[in-house]
Amino acid sequence: MQFIGELSALVTAFCWSAGSFAFTTAAKRLGSLQLNINRLILAAIFLFATIITLGLSLKLSENQVIYLSISGIIGFVFGDTFLFKAFQQIGARISMLLMSLSPIMSGLLAFFFLNEVINVWGIFGIIITIGGVALVVVERKETRDSVHKTNHAGIFYGLLGSLGQAGGLIFAKAAFNEGEISGFVATFIRIAASVIILFPIVLLTQKYKNPVKVFSNDLKALRSTIIGTILGPYLGVTFSLIAVAHAKVGIAATLMSTMPIIMLPIARYVYKEKLNWQAISGAVLAVAGVSILFMK
Repeated sequence: MQFIGELSALVTAFCWSAGSFAFTTAAKRLGSLQLNINRLILAAIFLFATIITLGLSLKLSENQVIYLSISGIIGFVFGDTFLFKAFQQIGARISMLLMSLSPIMSGLLAFFFLNEVINVWGIFGIIITIGGVALVVVERKETRDSVHKTNHAGIFYGLLGSLGQAGGLIFAKAAFNEGEISGFVATFIRIAASVIILFPIVLLTQKYKNPVKVFSNDLKALRSTIIGTILGPYLGVTFSLIAVAHAKVGIAATLMSTMPIIMLPIARYVYKEKLNWQAISGAVLAVAGVSILFMK
C-alpha cells in the first residue's frame, strides 16, 4: 500500500494526542512509576492476545530481539517515565509539544552514531523548531488557579522523554533493517523487555501498589489507564513502528510530531484551555521547523 508509512505516522500522532490526556489524568491519580508499569503490563496482555488471535509469527533473529529490547528499554523505561513526570508537572499540551523535538534529536543521534551529516537546511530547521517550542512555552501565563504550571523541572523531564523516544526509534529502525517484522510483534518485544527491566526496579522502590486494590478504589484511574494504554503503547506505538518500517525515520518522526497541532483543539474544546495566536503560531512554527529539517 502506497504511503502506508506516512499514514501510520499520522494515525500515531492522533492516538498519542488523545492518549496523552488520558495518561495525564492517570498519572496524577497513580503516580508516574505506578502508571508506567501498569500500562505496560496491560499493553503486553492486549498485544499477546492480538498476536495469538491473528496467528502472527514470533520468530525473530537474535539481532532483531536485541535491537527491539534496547529500543523498548530506552523508549518505555527511560523516555516514558520522564514523560509521565512531565505530565504531572506541566500537563499534556506542553509536554507533548516538547516531544515534537524528538525528530531533531533523532537527527542528531543519527549524525553521531550513523555518520549522517546535517546540512545548512538541517541547522535552519533546528533553529525554527526550537523557536516554535520556546514561543509556546513562554506563552503560558499561569494564575493561582491554573491546574498546570510551567516550570524548569517539567520542561527538563519533557526533554528527557523526547530523547528517549528518539533513541528508541533509532534502535527500532535497526531491527526492521534486519528483516520484516509485524508491528504488533515488534511492540510486544519492546514492551516485554521493558517490563522485565522496570518491574523489579519498581518493586525495589517499594512504591508499587497492588494494581487490583488501587483500581478497585479508583475506577476513574482504571478507565484513564485503559484508554491511554489502548491509544498509546497498544495502537500508537504499533503504528509508529509500522511508520518507521515503511518510511524514513525522519519523515515518520516529522509526521508524528504534528501532535501539538492536533492537541490544540482538544485542549481548547475539551479542557477549555485558553489559546491565543502565540500558542497556535508556536505549534505551527515548531512543526514547520521539523518539516524543513527532514522533508527538504
